[in-house]
Amino acid sequence: MGNAHPNLAPYAVFDCKDGWLILATGNDGQYQRLCGILGLGDMATDPAYLTNADRVQNRAAMTERLTSATRTWAKADLLAACEAAGVPAGPINDMSEVFADPQVVARGLQIAPEGLPGVRSPMRFSGAELSLDRPAPRLGQHQGEVLGKEA
Repeated sequence: MGNAHPNLAPYAVFDCKDGWLILATGNDGQYQRLCGILGLGDMATDPAYLTNADRVQNRAAMTERLTSATRTWAKADLLAACEAAGVPAGPINDMSEVFADPQVVARGLQIAPEGLPGVRSPMRFSGAELSLDRPAPRLGQHQGEVLGKEA
């Protein structure tokens, strides 16, 4: 199911004009407010989507209609509208957005061991420093290795 929740709907990643976000509705009220934001008021009262059980049962059709609406929004605008209406949502950030995040900048979390950009753990301990001199494995770097042995 990817990032979708098996028992809640809509609770999944949705496309926007300029990226992706996750919508995480946990109850009927949040779903109804989401429909209002997206201009899909008819879906809020449609018997096929009235309860969470209905939405789970009709997930594919519901997701298709919601996605058609979310694709018309800029990610930041839809996130702001969701926050204002109390609809749980969060951004799916690309790396440039991660590195521009005010908390990442303020806490000095961007690292680049051996030139490979990454984000360090935000935890800091007195008297103990993290070892940040080795990068994460590059894509395919350990392909073919099984438990430390060549396949």
